[in-house]
Amino acid sequence: MIKAVVFDLDNTLVDFMAMKKQAIDAAINAMRDAGLKLSAEDIRKRIDVIYAERGIEFQNVFDQLLFDEFSKVDYKILCSGIIAYRRAREAALTPYPHVFLTLNELMKLNLKLGVVSDAPTKEAWMRLCYLNFHHIFDAVVTFDDTRERKPSPGPFKEVLRRLNVSPTDSLMVGDWAERDVVGAAQVGMKTVFARYGDTFDTLISNANYEVDDIRQVVDIVKKENGWT
Repeated sequence: MIKAVVFDLDNTLVDFMAMKKQAIDAAINAMRDAGLKLSAEDIRKRIDVIYAERGIEFQNVFDQLLFDEFSKVDYKILCSGIIAYRRAREAALTPYPHVFLTLNELMKLNLKLGVVSDAPTKEAWMRLCYLNFHHIFDAVVTFDDTRERKPSPGPFKEVLRRLNVSPTDSLMVGDWAERDVVGAAQVGMKTVFARYGDTFDTLISNANYEVDDIRQVVDIVKKENGWT
């Protein structure tokens, strides 16, 4: 019987990649307006390289960009980029359709709700708080809690411990088959592949279920629990 539903955060609850792109584009334009003498395409390529080397959550990407170019940080350009990035990020950070509705329906079914994210703790909570999700979840596990990234079993075991449920009584919902599905399955959780958030053109997810709309998770829970 499903007693808890655990969600990945980025590209499962929120369209992280769309938000990131809009924020980066805004920062690039602002830094060029502030005096950065590089083309938008060149800046974007350099940022992509930094993220590839340091991770998509690297917080000092613009500092690194400017240091690589000038061997120092021009704070006029840096702060222009940061402010534009934050403004665009806030405007673009929205949940996928039916996320609020789905979470509310799951709470009405008296299910425990959790999040497992590879994001740093502060960044994960910033997104959750901005979206007013911070009161919804009973447990939130981030990279900083276990120092392990999915599909390592550590984060999944930790969220189950905090929720006080067994793996077989839980459902993991995520967009990255190789991390969310594989990691959850290896600890015994049932799995749902969020195809709507897939950025890898995944053909075979190997999940117990696949959904094109997060609202379908409610139907899965009812089916698993014999409520339909």
